[in-house]
Amino acid sequence: MVKKETEIGGKKSLGGASKERARMGGGRRVREFDKEAWKPKTSLGMKVKSEEINNIDHILDNRFKILEHEIVDILMPNLTTDLLLVGQSKGKFGGGQRRVFRQTQKKTQEGNKPKFGTFAIVGNEDGYVGIGYGKSKETVPAREKATRNAKQSIIKILRGCGSWQCGCKNLHSVPFAVEGKCGSVKIKLIPAPRGTGLCVEEECGKLLRIAGIKDVWSQTFGQTKTKINLIYACFDALKRLMEVKLQKENTENLGIVEGSVGVQ
Repeated sequence: MVKKETEIGGKKSLGGASKERARMGGGRRVREFDKEAWKPKTSLGMKVKSEEINNIDHILDNRFKILEHEIVDILMPNLTTDLLLVGQSKGKFGGGQRRVFRQTQKKTQEGNKPKFGTFAIVGNEDGYVGIGYGKSKETVPAREKATRNAKQSIIKILRGCGSWQCGCKNLHSVPFAVEGKCGSVKIKLIPAPRGTGLCVEEECGKLLRIAGIKDVWSQTFGQTKTKINLIYACFDALKRLMEVKLQKENTENLGIVEGSVGVQ
């Protein structure tokens, strides 16, 4: 009985929609990656397995395209994975609860053919983040596909203290205001002083938190109810952080760090 109570307590600690994620396998233990059994198919994967490349920054700085998620499993074994609530269960007057799976149906002569789509995010909460969308006829393949796509799209971001109200030079916010766009949705991330928290839509807040950002203000424009476009716009804003050229004095004044603190 004590063991059962401990397991239930572990599920409660997952936060919102914990029952949904536990039922769909979101809270399960991930098997350790077996490097010896992996047979890479790309030249980049072969270099990673032979330890010719042993740093994820070398791949990102040279803009090599990651086509195998095992590359990220080897170079970044301590990534955190989470599923975003992009779907909705059936309810009266459209009042169903949010779900991690977005269900769509195709009408055919044989009947309805349902498909499930889900959004996965990965990150180390220290300057690296990736997102991926997966779709399949069943829930488990969709989740696995989304996780693989998220690892293949991983990026590193800039962090610092860009708020004029703070000036602490800690890595708690974005170093400057940045905008992202997807479809009609636009989002603007604004530096906030320490202790403000993530003043942004809940699912975007999960994305920023897993990237290592703790304080930010935001403004959104367009059809923000389109959840997928809003998430993509937020990820586009994080991408654009790396596109801005900074002078050395600004980097020192704002305490800007690229990627993880341990890599610097």
